[in-house]
Amino acid sequence: MINAADIIGSGTSILFVTLDSLRYDVARATTHAGRTPHLAKLLPGGQWEERRTPGTFTLPAHVAFFSGFLPKLPQPEQPPRLWECRPPAFKDVDPDTFVFDAPNLLVGLVQHGYRTVCVGGVTYFSREIPLGSVLPDLFEEDHWRPEFCSAEPDSTRHQVDEALGLAQKYEERSLFLFVNVSATHVPHGHYLGDSVNSWASQSAALAYTDEHLGRLVAGLTRTKRWLVILCADHGDAFGEDGYHGRGIAHPTVMNVPFAAVHL
Repeated sequence: MINAADIIGSGTSILFVTLDSLRYDVARATTHAGRTPHLAKLLPGGQWEERRTPGTFTLPAHVAFFSGFLPKLPQPEQPPRLWECRPPAFKDVDPDTFVFDAPNLLVGLVQHGYRTVCVGGVTYFSREIPLGSVLPDLFEEDHWRPEFCSAEPDSTRHQVDEALGLAQKYEERSLFLFVNVSATHVPHGHYLGDSVNSWASQSAALAYTDEHLGRLVAGLTRTKRWLVILCADHGDAFGEDGYHGRGIAHPTVMNVPFAAVHL
C-alpha cells in the first residue's frame, strides 16, 4: 500500500510512465520469460498487476489518468486511489489518497510546488495536429521530437536521454516527470525484422525498452526519492475474435499491466 497523501504532500518527485498499447498478457509473459530484468527488479514481487483501463485508446485513457482515474483491479474491492480531484462534500476519500483542489492532477501538482514535464511519444503528444496538443497543454513543459515516435526503432533511448537531462535541469525542484513510451505502440514489427505487428513483436518491443527504463529509474533515484508509476494506457488486439487495433472494449484492449512503487 502506498500512502500517496504523505508521499506527494512531502514533495517527493513522481515518475509516471505509460507503455503505450502494452497488453497485460504480453507484459506478464515477457517478464516471466526473464526478458525484462530491469523492470522485474522494480515491480512489487517481480510481477505486473493486472488492471482494467478507463480508456480504450490513448487520448481518453490519459485524460482519465490525469483526472485521478488510474487503471483498476479486476475485482469489486479496490485499494485507495493514488490521487483524486477534490470530490463533493458528501463523498469520503481514503486518507492515503492525495487530493488536489484543481480540475486535473497537473494543475494540482503545480499548486503544491511541482514542475510538470512531459516527454511525449505517440502522436497524441506531438503537437503535429491540433488534437496532438490536448495532452501536452496540460503540462508546464512538454518535449517531443520525431525520434521519440514508435517508427524509430531506438525511440526509448532517445526519450530516456531527454528525461534524464530534464531531471538534472530540475534537480532542485519537486518534479512530475511523465514519459509516454512509444516503442510498444505499432509499428513494432521492426523489432523482429518484420513489417507485421503481432503479440511477439510487442513482446520484443517491451524487451527493448527494459534496459533504457532501468537506466531512467537508476539515474533518477541516485539523488532523491521518487514515486514511480508504470502502466499501459490500453492494449492492442492482434486478430483475437477477429479484432485488430484499439478503441474497442475487448479484453486484449481493456487488460493492462500496472505497478506503483516508492523508491
